[in-house]
Amino acid sequence: MSLSGVLVWAPVAYSGPARDLVRALKFRGAIGLADAMAAQIVANAPPGFLARRTIVPVPLHPRRLRKRGYNQAAAIAEAVGRRAGLPVRECLFRSGHSITQVGRDRTERMAGPAGSIHVDGRASENVLVVDDVVTTGATLGACRDALVANGAREVVAIAFARTIGR
Repeated sequence: MSLSGVLVWAPVAYSGPARDLVRALKFRGAIGLADAMAAQIVANAPPGFLARRTIVPVPLHPRRLRKRGYNQAAAIAEAVGRRAGLPVRECLFRSGHSITQVGRDRTERMAGPAGSIHVDGRASENVLVVDDVVTTGATLGACRDALVANGAREVVAIAFARTIGR
C-alpha cells in the first residue's frame, strides 16, 4: 500500500495480540519482542522488498528517547537487519516539538509528526525505513522527504503492524 507517497508494508493488523506486542515493546520495555516482530517481517516481506537496502529506523524525539531509554523502531530495525543481513544506519533525528502521535486524530496525524525530521549526513541511495506501527503514513512521509532531500533515490517502509480503517 502507498501512504503519504511511501510504499509501505506490514505483516499484521494493529489489533489483538499484535497490539499487545507493540504496547509491551513500546511502553513496558519488552525489547526482546523486537526479534519476534522482525521474524514476522522478514519471513513474510514481499519479494525484493528487503533486497539491497540500508535500514533506517524512524527516530524518537530526544526527550522521548531519554524518558523511554530506547527507540522501539531502532530495536525492530536492528533485528530485521540481523535476520536479513542488511546494514542499519540511525541517520534520522527529530527536532522541535515532541508530541506523541498516540491520541491524535487522523487530521492531526496527516499533518505529520510534531517537530521536524532531519538526516545526519548523506542518505544511502536505497532506504528501508522501519517503524513499529503505521497509521496514516505521515511520519514515514516526513522521513522519506528528509532522506530524498539528502540523496536517497528510493525509500520504502515496513512496520510490524498497520492500523485498519483509519
